[in-house]
Amino acid sequence: MKNNLNRRDFLKKTSAATIATMGLGSPIAGLFSSCNTRISIPASADTVILLFMAGGMAHTETFDPKKYTPFRKGMESKEVLSTFPSFPTALDGIHFSEGLESIGKIMDKGTLIRSYVAADLGHILHTRHQYHWHTCYEPPQSVVVPHIGSWIAKELGPLNPVIPPFINIGQRFTVGEGEELKAFHSAGFLGSEFGPFLIPDPSTGLESVRPPVGMSTSRFEARNQLYENLVQESALGEFGSDYQKESLKRSMEQAYMLLNSPEAKAFDLSLEAKESYDSYNTGKFGLGCLLAKRLVDQGARFISVTTEYEPFFGWDTHDNGHTRLKDMKKMIDAPIARLIRDLDESGRLDRTLVIVASEFSRDMLTEGRPELKVLDQVEVPDIIEDMKNYGMHRHFTDGCSILMFGGGVKRGHVYGRTADERPCKTVEKPIKIDSIHQTIYHALGISPDTNYEIEKRPFYTTPDGHGKAELELLV
Repeated sequence: MKNNLNRRDFLKKTSAATIATMGLGSPIAGLFSSCNTRISIPASADTVILLFMAGGMAHTETFDPKKYTPFRKGMESKEVLSTFPSFPTALDGIHFSEGLESIGKIMDKGTLIRSYVAADLGHILHTRHQYHWHTCYEPPQSVVVPHIGSWIAKELGPLNPVIPPFINIGQRFTVGEGEELKAFHSAGFLGSEFGPFLIPDPSTGLESVRPPVGMSTSRFEARNQLYENLVQESALGEFGSDYQKESLKRSMEQAYMLLNSPEAKAFDLSLEAKESYDSYNTGKFGLGCLLAKRLVDQGARFISVTTEYEPFFGWDTHDNGHTRLKDMKKMIDAPIARLIRDLDESGRLDRTLVIVASEFSRDMLTEGRPELKVLDQVEVPDIIEDMKNYGMHRHFTDGCSILMFGGGVKRGHVYGRTADERPCKTVEKPIKIDSIHQTIYHALGISPDTNYEIEKRPFYTTPDGHGKAELELLV
């Protein structure tokens, strides 16, 4: 029976898990393979860039278009599968939805997954599905589950000791559902040093690695000492384990080291050549892609760039789906394509795994999946008279698209298929989040046996260690 937690229950349970996690001792590495050592896997990637389309990116309006039906007053909503015409990409026989022409031109450099199936978590809440996508665990849990970036930071460490191993770009926590978003932007029991270095706005990224304008070094150091004192008097200082306290101390030391390093210039986008800057500058997301490129050059390990989740904005198209997607495509098309080309031309793409994904898809009529519908959250009229009703406005979990480039991923490959008629569900090679995570770990050389003893039980990178890498995606 599926859990139907509301937001309040979700917050109460994750908050309790946070307090419980602080008291845990040092996580003990588990050794469960037959030879008492973790499986050795040759790595094809050193770095991961996750480009997350937060809010629910409709597959039929982006990378898996279906029959195009232009808007007309009096049309039936059941006619609408795609609201944009399609165009041919660099892959023979593969079309994308209009507005993604730049990404279409570089698809010979990567793999297109058309059969990602999101979990059934009951009543659909974006932040619960985002939690599941980023941690591989269904919320809530009895401990704070590490983000995939934190697992990678813990297992592989920094490529450059000055650059934080996990950097998160573009998401504010001052917008709606900010507390729920914080629930998975965490290293959990792995410790604060492996948590995300947060840059809400890439255009002001330099401010994250230097004291405020007008503040002297001595005054900054005094503030830093005051912060350390406040931490000691906080819940962590009172209830936290020695491991958690030491981990927080190391994270603070690492941030201070970055502050005084030449590598801090990577965060200064004004140093980028004008032509390059302008090609990325479609807004906050585009500049996030530019910052990601610069951080890869300096030895970043895991970088997440998001279009940002804020309820009823961006990809969260509860109305005006068609017109909203025009703007979203303009935001992502040029910078994603430029990022892949720049990494390829610099020779870094071969060792950098780039992923474009969303928590689930959308449909005009189906909420959830056809055989297991959940409560409709959007009213869709049978007859469309107004442009605001033209588009994909309901949450769909049975067919989503993911793009992968570099880092040992096949070039010019297509995996899986969805039906051409509604419901446009996965009909070939369904793949779920545990396989996506293990494929990423496999590319990085992280063993599928990786686990730590928490609360006297093994806690794996994927639930119970059952996730399997999909090797068909890799060279």
